[in-house]
Amino acid sequence: MLFSCGVHLRRRLLSLQETLVKSGEDMGCLRALGMMTTPNACKASKFPFGKVDWSRPVSTGVRMELSITKPDDWHLHLREGDLLQAVVSHSASQFGRAIVMPNLKPPVTTTDAAMTYRESILKTLPSNSDFDPLMTLYLTDKTHPDEIKHARRSGVVFGVKLYPAGATTNSQDGVTDVIGNCLPVLKEMIEQNMPLLVHGEATNPMVDIFDREKVFIDTILRPLIEKLPDLKVVMEHITTQDAVRFIESCREGSVAATVTPQHLVLNRNALFQGGLQPHNFCFPVLKREIHRQALVSAVTSGSNRYFLGTDSAPHERQRKESPCGCAGMYNAPVALSVYAKVFEEAGALDKLEAFTSFNGPDFYGLQRNKSKIKLSKTPWMVPESYTFPSGEIVPMFAGETLDWYPSAAAI
Repeated sequence: MLFSCGVHLRRRLLSLQETLVKSGEDMGCLRALGMMTTPNACKASKFPFGKVDWSRPVSTGVRMELSITKPDDWHLHLREGDLLQAVVSHSASQFGRAIVMPNLKPPVTTTDAAMTYRESILKTLPSNSDFDPLMTLYLTDKTHPDEIKHARRSGVVFGVKLYPAGATTNSQDGVTDVIGNCLPVLKEMIEQNMPLLVHGEATNPMVDIFDREKVFIDTILRPLIEKLPDLKVVMEHITTQDAVRFIESCREGSVAATVTPQHLVLNRNALFQGGLQPHNFCFPVLKREIHRQALVSAVTSGSNRYFLGTDSAPHERQRKESPCGCAGMYNAPVALSVYAKVFEEAGALDKLEAFTSFNGPDFYGLQRNKSKIKLSKTPWMVPESYTFPSGEIVPMFAGETLDWYPSAAAI
């Protein structure tokens, strides 16, 4: 069962409060139980969809545990500087590896820059961490095929990221015409077995923002695959049933997709419930409920075409809660909890490990992780925010109680 809307939770809390008051308790008991949170109009909203069973208590005596191969995150934003130091531990404690996005300022367009960025990530990790950042290059109209050869020889670069110019955060240096300007590079990527990681949104301002993924598939991605059928492509953070249909139509092993936690549990209503919700704003934007359901069906089907990619994208709170707020949801601390809930709801917990831990490395041609982690059916409360020297970051489902708790240590 999925989490409830805020209004129903408040009613339940009021009912519980009345019960406790009648028995001589006070509101401090609710806080001690982790059930009272400070109201926040800009807090990312709860799971608003699916069946809700109010007979389930907040904490049960039954403890369920899953042991799965340590997952990897195949789409992650770590930023740099203070923000990097604030967020990297959340990913490193739960994931063995992560494909790290290159959209910094300036973007990571060369192998040398990728190696420098990787060193800065490694320096922020605890000495006993085995987290392995897998680097990517930022594709531009001027990227040279020799750079792809250099990237493959480096042993640290595992993909090249296609941002259509203007599609998302720090994409202004992205590609303006992928077929017209990048064919020599893409052909070299085929030779080097280097995947193209695609932010699949059309950027023509005349295209409705909710149709950008579909239009990109029809006008750019499908023609590209037809022209270069041997190019390995990961369509990042898919959001629509159109993307699912396209991926299923492609040759197995040639085109795959990452799916985020937010696009599996939220639809576009979550942008507006209780007022404009800046912490639920991301690119690609949340879509209709029919698209969310299509994604859930795809990832829980057991297909090896889909794998975990959080697209966790931290921004300082003031940059989200502003007249022109940044796109991105910070979900690294809660991602595994949300994925587990989705698979549990679908009756597909037996397929969770393949999605989180097998399909990604298999597609990239890498070994699966050897260690394991535990997921416990243990309710826990997500912090309202995480502070760092320049401000604070509001995570996905801030202040809410989630059902599944991932252990930080490998077993």
